[in-house]
Amino acid sequence: MTGQRPRTCAACGRGIAAREVYYRFKLVLEGEQDVLDTPGGGGGDDLAALVRQLEEGPEDVRELEEQVHWERAGVVCTACRSVVVRMLAPSSENSGPH
Repeated sequence: MTGQRPRTCAACGRGIAAREVYYRFKLVLEGEQDVLDTPGGGGGDDLAALVRQLEEGPEDVRELEEQVHWERAGVVCTACRSVVVRMLAPSSENSGPH
């Protein structure tokens, strides 16, 4: 098998042999907010002030962008697939995190 790069599980870091089953994933987290808290009720001036505050703030632009849109893709091994599916599947028993 020439030309095939070894695959590594994005979750556990284990190498995945060419003969093993692996699973591709693409995960996109996009921030949303239904109501914007602005002092004056959300008028144009308030939004312009908020944009100005963000532009002048000390935060790194990339960090702010990742808070709104975060995307990753890769492969996981069979064992990690089970964990990911269990974490992301709705559960009627436990509504808490993890």
